[in-house]
Amino acid sequence: MPYRDNDPISDGPLNSAPFGYSPESLQREALYAELDNSGVELGTYDHRIVEWIAGWDYPTVATIASLIRRAAHRPE
Repeated sequence: MPYRDNDPISDGPLNSAPFGYSPESLQREALYAELDNSGVELGTYDHRIVEWIAGWDYPTVATIASLIRRAAHRPE
């Protein structure tokens, strides 16, 4: 699975769960970074949900961040 240098979020399709651990603060940072890089405008409730998701297990958060990245950067 393709990754950017020093970036644990996959740029390509996942065929298995991402492996590893990341503290909630870094998971939150990753989610907000992907949403920001994708140009997504967030409302108050959106922020609440991102904060909630950031507390989930690493494989789930990394997969969601990867999905956001891939959706934002798909070829036209």
